Amino acid sequence: MDIKDRLIKYVKIHTTSDPKVETCPSTKRQLDLAILLVDELHQMGIENAHVDENGYVYAFLESNLDYEVDPIGFVAHMDTAPDFSGENVNPKVINYTGGDIKLSDSIITKVEDFPFLNDLVGKTLIVTDGTTLLGADNKAGIASIMNAIEYITKNPEFKHGKISIGFTPDEEIGRGADLFDVEKFGAKFAYTIDGGPIGELEYKNFNAASADIVISGKNVHPGSSKNVMINSIIIGMELFNMLPVGERPEYTENFEGFFFLNGFDGNVEKTTMEFIIRDHDREKFETKKSIMQSAVDFLNKKYNNVVELKMKDSYYNMEEVIVKHPEIIDLAYKSMEDVGVTPKITPVRGGTDGARLSYMGLPCPNIFTGGYAFHGKHELLALEELEKSSEVVLKIIENNTKRA
Repeated sequence: MDIKDRLIKYVKIHTTSDPKVETCPSTKRQLDLAILLVDELHQMGIENAHVDENGYVYAFLESNLDYEVDPIGFVAHMDTAPDFSGENVNPKVINYTGGDIKLSDSIITKVEDFPFLNDLVGKTLIVTDGTTLLGADNKAGIASIMNAIEYITKNPEFKHGKISIGFTPDEEIGRGADLFDVEKFGAKFAYTIDGGPIGELEYKNFNAASADIVISGKNVHPGSSKNVMINSIIIGMELFNMLPVGERPEYTENFEGFFFLNGFDGNVEKTTMEFIIRDHDREKFETKKSIMQSAVDFLNKKYNNVVELKMKDSYYNMEEVIVKHPEIIDLAYKSMEDVGVTPKITPVRGGTDGARLSYMGLPCPNIFTGGYAFHGKHELLALEELEKSSEVVLKIIENNTKRA
């Protein structure tokens, strides 16, 4: 199976995760892909491939060397983001010659909105039909890894150390590493294949927290509400407007952090708000959390304790771990150059399983897949860049044999 057909096969499987469900995986549909991947790995001759009781896929290729090298791992996630529909994905393949891309009669991916399209002229693009996301985040990463592993199993002369493979559920809702068994995985270090444009090599990411807010109001008839009504919607708006306007995601870039209001639902009696808080700098991250807490404290004093805040750290900047292992970055950097890719070390304006795994004892930078505009109907993937991603995986494995 070529890598294009493999990706299309994977994205057609509905695997959206659900943040409101506490089980792991949060949706049983993720197991449909997990079981398929295990079956494919078995067909490649990797009989130890399996899905564990929490929906994680593990597989291992034993070394065919007569000397020791560090065992290496590759990780990707199976779920797609709940931000947009991942059901009934109907990908289209186009030979892109430039200009806007018509996804449907009413949905157009415009160069004006997505200027990166100018860099993709002449490439083969896989796009959506405008009704769903594509799911290249992160099924492109799975396809990249599976393509490389299939090559190795079909070419026994290819030399490699021990290779560990891990496919995780629920990464998009911040739980991908929660039940990952680092000890069983057995790698000295790993790479998540979960990046975007060609050349991305990432080991700096946000520190992240969630802030879930419930505001309790008091609803009475508006005609007799003076000095009685407490409108929770208005308090929610007041809270939002207490946060720094310039630190919203639509006004930030590079290493700048933000407060993101990701959900708002309410009536006079009760309002819920879902925020995420992000910053690359740990001190600024802690300051942002303090600003949120101070705003809530102020409103509770003003309105007699009507605001409940649950704030929880999600993950931290893996740079603090990765900088202690520069050889991991050097290995990926050289491997990209060896296959004709110019490495671009960029900060992740988000997070990956690798951020959590790095703090769990598995240093884990992130590598590109060739995907763009993740989490929405304009998501697309450049096939040639995905092919290069898989070449990089193979070259990392090969170059790792030279590090003994």
